[in-house]
Amino acid sequence: MKERRKRDAGSWGRFFWCTFFVVFSCVVVTGVTFSTFSIFGEKFRPVLVSSWRKQAMEAIAGESFIPPAISIRETVIFPDQELVFLKYPPSARLFTKDDLDCLYFSPNSSDSHIKLPPEDVDGETRDHQIVRCPRRPRGFTLSLVLKSNALLRPGPTHQWDSLVYEALIDRDNTTVAFVKGLNLRPDRASDPTRFECVYGWDFRKPRFLLRSEVVSIAQEVVRCRTPLSILNNPQRLNSTIKVSVRMKGKGILNSIAEPKRRSPPDPPIRKQHEMCICTMVRNQARFLREWIMYHAQIGVQRWFIYDNNSVDNIEKVLESLETANLNISRHLWPWIKTQEAGFAHCALRARDSCEWVGFIDVDEFLHLPSGASLQDVVWNQSRSANNNVAELRISCYSFGPSGLTSVPPKGVAVGYTCRLSAPERHKSIVRPEALNSTLINVVHHFHLRNGFDFVNVDRGAMVINHYKYQVWEVFKEKFYRRVAAYVADWQDEENVGSKDRAPGLGTRAVEPPDWSTRFCEVTDTGLRDRVLQIFKDPETHRMPWQEHQQDEEDSSILIERDKQLRSQRLYSGWL
Repeated sequence: MKERRKRDAGSWGRFFWCTFFVVFSCVVVTGVTFSTFSIFGEKFRPVLVSSWRKQAMEAIAGESFIPPAISIRETVIFPDQELVFLKYPPSARLFTKDDLDCLYFSPNSSDSHIKLPPEDVDGETRDHQIVRCPRRPRGFTLSLVLKSNALLRPGPTHQWDSLVYEALIDRDNTTVAFVKGLNLRPDRASDPTRFECVYGWDFRKPRFLLRSEVVSIAQEVVRCRTPLSILNNPQRLNSTIKVSVRMKGKGILNSIAEPKRRSPPDPPIRKQHEMCICTMVRNQARFLREWIMYHAQIGVQRWFIYDNNSVDNIEKVLESLETANLNISRHLWPWIKTQEAGFAHCALRARDSCEWVGFIDVDEFLHLPSGASLQDVVWNQSRSANNNVAELRISCYSFGPSGLTSVPPKGVAVGYTCRLSAPERHKSIVRPEALNSTLINVVHHFHLRNGFDFVNVDRGAMVINHYKYQVWEVFKEKFYRRVAAYVADWQDEENVGSKDRAPGLGTRAVEPPDWSTRFCEVTDTGLRDRVLQIFKDPETHRMPWQEHQQDEEDSSILIERDKQLRSQRLYSGWL
């Protein structure tokens, strides 16, 4: 009887693998055509990206494939470029920009192919290195080829507009997933019972997936109840298991998000830092040095820099600041137009080490007119009988070009001294422990847990100088559609009256003849005077960040070169 069961089991096993091999062979050779289906109100046409011919690729490169231990984990297609995520074995050396090219080839021909250098190679971990390639021409497949002509096989490819792109395991053992394409109403929670979370290695095989309850869902943040079988098995968390989201009755979103534990299960008794700052940047390296040095002087102890696809050697600037014993970490955040999600992610990262976290941009400076330290102002403004204040809302004054036509050499805080009279909006400093579990935020402020409240900070104690309208050379960069801080492309006709746009500027990046004198209603030299008093060298009259002006000029050259390359590709029909 036992022998017969063994024979039956062996027969079924052989039958399964033979069937699988035949089906897989047919798919690879002939390709598969899918019909269009709808998910979350949008239409998608899945593409089987692996329907390419190995012989064609080998003919292109003239060599063989790279060993399978180094692989393309995923590829994500953005409007103007593609992100290729690499995965390495423990002993392999990480690639640099000089090691490889982006290879574009026709799946059915070895004669039609293009090689281009990558726009950048970023990341210092073996499971999260990113190669940025120009977007593929229509009808082509993207892969990578080493200078030695060894090829990497293409990996699964996903469109950016519908994707689970980041995930982490929170201290309460829930999974926090960050999702593009849900199109939920902003600034409010949605009904979690309409959704479920899905865990697995291949979402095309429902029998091998784990499903779990959605605890909360808002904006781009989904909090899931992590299955115990995953929590109790550390090997699964360290493997390539992914999490996705499904609207009940609909399909499962594509995912590249591998949930990892990012914080300890138990909160620390005492936070390491009293005051931290989180920001998101793209090509702001030339302004970082002044911004960080100033805030270090007034009491900031830790910086979280979320890098949104910079190409201006930002890592070089941050490394030089770290050698000055400044506690700075750079986090790759390649996801476009996701500043709210990025700040929610940063709040979770900062919670275990920071008592308070400010969420401001690099062109925003906390100004303390009284001359007190930042910690003293925060303590004075937040203290109350029941200690329930968890958010300080700070008024923002918008400064204009102040008559300048070129970047001020001593820095923005010294150069721009004329602003609008009334404040525009506010930004916040929050206690991350008190944030609502949904992590809802609108960049300017977060939602708090029940029992906590916010206060509007006295303007005589603290304001934000927002150098929003700088000289045209700097300001025009905000028209670029990937700028992190703006929801809409400034070149679109939609939402022309938004406060995120310059009044009366329209949708074209053309300098008005009177730009240098605009937005000037009140002369305000308060922060300028304090910065000069603290930082100006009495002999040379120079500021400490002026010693690195060559690095800043090099950054500007890199940015301009990047813009020219993109313009050439657009003009030639490449994108």
